[in-house]
Parts: sequence; C-alpha cells; structure tokens
Amino acid sequence: MVNTKYIALGAMAGCLALDAAAADSAAPKKQQKDGRPNIIIIMADDMGYSDLGCFGSEIPTPNLDALAQSGIKYTQFYNTGRSCPSRASLLTGLYAHQAGIGRMSEDPGSKPGEDSKNPPAYQGFLNDNCVTIAEVLKSAGYDTYMAGKWHVGMHGQEKWPLQRGFDRFYGILAGACNYLQPKGGRGLTLDNTKLDPPAQPYYTTDAFTDYALDFISDREKDKPFFLYLAFNAPHWPLQAKQEDIDKFLHKYDCGWQAVREARLKKQKELGIIPEDCGTAEWESRTWDQLTDQEKANSSLRMAVYAAQVHCLDRNVGRVIDYLEKSGQRENTLVIFLSDNGGCAEPYSETGFGTVDEINDLESWVHPSYGLPWAQVSNTPFRKYKVRAYEGGISTPLILSWPEMTRKHEGEIRTTPGHIIDLMATCVDVSGATYPEKSAKGSDIHPLEGKSLVPTIKSSKAEIHDYIYGEHFENKFIRHGQWKAVYDEKGKKWELYDISSDRIESNDLSSVHPEILEDLTARWQQWADTHNVYPKHNEN
Repeated sequence: MVNTKYIALGAMAGCLALDAAAADSAAPKKQQKDGRPNIIIIMADDMGYSDLGCFGSEIPTPNLDALAQSGIKYTQFYNTGRSCPSRASLLTGLYAHQAGIGRMSEDPGSKPGEDSKNPPAYQGFLNDNCVTIAEVLKSAGYDTYMAGKWHVGMHGQEKWPLQRGFDRFYGILAGACNYLQPKGGRGLTLDNTKLDPPAQPYYTTDAFTDYALDFISDREKDKPFFLYLAFNAPHWPLQAKQEDIDKFLHKYDCGWQAVREARLKKQKELGIIPEDCGTAEWESRTWDQLTDQEKANSSLRMAVYAAQVHCLDRNVGRVIDYLEKSGQRENTLVIFLSDNGGCAEPYSETGFGTVDEINDLESWVHPSYGLPWAQVSNTPFRKYKVRAYEGGISTPLILSWPEMTRKHEGEIRTTPGHIIDLMATCVDVSGATYPEKSAKGSDIHPLEGKSLVPTIKSSKAEIHDYIYGEHFENKFIRHGQWKAVYDEKGKKWELYDISSDRIESNDLSSVHPEILEDLTARWQQWADTHNVYPKHNEN
C-alpha cells in the first residue's frame, strides 16, 4: 500500500478555481475579415515521445488525441534535445547556435552579463541576428500573444517577450518554477511587470491557459492572431492537483517494463512505429529487483507525472473548445509538440527530494520520476533529454488546420522535419515576409527551416536533405535513411540506418565507413558555418 504521506506530492493546497465559462462562452466581437489563419503553437516541456495516447500512452489525453485525429501526426520530427535551444529554434527558424543559445539560456542562477562573456553562439539569450515568429507575423498585421515559459533570456527587459514581438505575455522567464507558487527569480511576469507570488490555490498549467484565453478573446476579430502557449508541464518538479493524481494512484504498480511493453504494442497498432520494431536497451534494474518501498515511491512518482500530462491535455481542450464556440476553429492552424525527450534527471531509479521539501513553497528542489520512467516516456527509443539519440531529440508533433487537413484527417507523416520548420510554416500560411538581410538595424541569418505545408498535401513530400544538431557535445546529422550520432559518453561517431533501426541498436560505422565519413564531414562543415563551438575534428 502506498504511504499516503507521499500523496502530498500532488499539491495539498488544492487546485486553481477556474472560471472558464467566461472565456469559453466569449463570442467574437466581429467575424474575422482577414482570410489568413490564426496560428497557435502549443509546446509541452520535457514530455516524452510516447506520453500521449495517440502516440502510445495509457495516460488519457482525449483532447490531443482528437486534435491528432482532425489533423496529421508526424513521427520523425526532431527538436534540439533541450528546452532553451529548442525554444530558440522554434521562435527563430534557425539552429539554436545562430540565435545565441547553443547551450543554456540565462536563468536565475546566472548573473546579469555573465553569459555575454561566452562566444556569441553561447551567450544565453536571443541575439540581434535573428527575428522571432512574433516579430515577423506582427509586421504582417497579426496580433501576437504568449503565455507560459519563455527561457530564451531574462536578465534585462530588452530580452523579454514584448521586446521580441509579442503584444501580451503572461508566464515565467526562467526555465522552471514551482507549479503552485512561482516566486523570486522563477516568478511570474505580466507583460513587462514582475508579479508578486500568486495567492493559493494556484496551478501554472491552468493559469497559463486562463491568460492565453483572455488574450485571444479580448481583441477585435478583424485580423488573425498568433498564440504561443508554452506549458512548463510536465517538467520537474513533480507537482499536480490532487484530483488529477487520484486518477492514477496504483496505476503504475505493475512497473516499468509492463508499461513500456504496453506502449510498444499500442504504438504498433496505431502505426507510429513498424510492426518489427523492438525497444532500446534497458539501462536500469528490473521492477522485480526493487524493494516494496522503492516500487511504491516510483509508482507514485509516475502517477504524479501522468497527472501533469493529463492536466495539460485538459487545458489544450479548453483552447480548442474556445475556438469552436467562437467560430474560429476551421481557420486556425494548431501545432502541438514537445521541446525534448523525457527527462532522466535525476539519473536515478526512483527520483530524489523528500516529500517535505517538495511541498515547501519556500524551497526550490527539482525531483522528477527518474531514469527508468524517462525510458518509458521515450518508448521505443534510446536515451533521453540532452542526448542526440532518438529518445532525446524525437518529438510527437501534431498539426491540425481543418481548412487544409480535412482531406488528410488522422494520417501519419514519416517525413523527417525539425523544430526550425515552424517559423517557415508560419511565414508560409500567413503570407508574411521573412526579412531578406536585416531587421531593426542588424544583419540576420537566412531562414534555415522549411515549410511543412507540402508535407500536409503529400505523404511523399521531402523538405530536408540534411538535418543537423549539437548540444553539450551530443551531435547528429540525419540524411535520408542514415543518421550519424556522436554521444557525450562514447565520444565517437556511430552510424545507424533509421529506416530499419530507429532504436539505434546496430552501429554500422564499420560496415559503411564511406557513408559515415561523408556525413561527419558535412556535419563539420555545418558546424564551421553555424557558430558551433567547440569545433570537433573527430571522424
């Protein structure tokens, strides 16, 4: 029996008292005269590839499942492997190094000006050599709004959302916060004003959605809007509302391997992975090797994580419900994705941090569900957040725009894509113009991403010849069926045939040295021309 003391992981303070009725029943002040689509990008934080029902999970995510059924699922879409570089690439359509966040963003732990001493590619905030989606769409007449996690610069108001193209902002500038009471350097900001800690009860996932709905409903409807809703869920710390946790208590008593196998089976039934796909090598003890207390601890941690994902899904449903009731769903492009693979931090089996620490609103700790559950989240892939294997950089991407996707409802695309493609897609569907050479007096990089629109229309469309990445010396290059990976632990290039070995179990570097040599040379050329440091010469 689970010790009821541990249930305190789920925020005994209770849940945010939502007043969704006002937002959900809000009718447009006038019908949108501009025929261009509204655009909503919704991002989850540290959510694994298989954590949605429509990608194999047992966690109930009916709203995202319905979104996928009304649109298209992309099963070979890549992020950068970590939160801040993924956000930089999403916002700018560039590789993160070009935007100034090749490693980490400024956070409360860094001193103002400290990161500016780093090379430009690693300065820790968006530079002046890029433009954001908000800046580009605003110049084309869109209203631009953001709610949630920024994490691309915080020391200095010039780095905040309103100074990078957004009309309104509510959320956190830092990379993580207490879900129940964001405060201090990890506190809340409204537009350009830092806020006092919120009164209890409070929950970030709900509050971010509240403000997002307020922003898009309290506006004239004669022109389109862009909304970037960046949840901090299900990033650590493990904190969920009690009524959500109650739905999952004891659900995970069966253990890691059982859940992983069930997800694998469901993924095959859904067509997410091939029938002959296995699972990556297991990196931990088996469930039956744990003590009863370890099992109870770990099962509960996954229950809280599942509650975080379930709550996120419910809030996505609130957004979709508003669009439907206000008559805007048909011509709204909604894109959902995660910023990186499931998070193995801490690198342990059952997490860390005491219950008392987690529930103390004055403390800052970051326990999560542990390495084995991260492997489950990334089923069937290898590794997790930060690493360049599929488990670290693969995202479940959903794209739904009824006016365009109706003929392709529920279809799957295996076309390789990258998070840099979201800017290009927004430019394409909005009719906006990406600046040719300069913006606001600074030279800017050419757009690196490619529009996903051709892939909506045809499952055979290919938009990338090569896709690249580097983060903390985890490197990869993808070309067709081939993927070369350089891991921070192995410190050598490996080669995989993704078409037959997506779990990266069979290194073919010695079988096809000529292919690996070509790929690594191309990666090095990319690194040399995209400000990637340090420059590695290993082949």
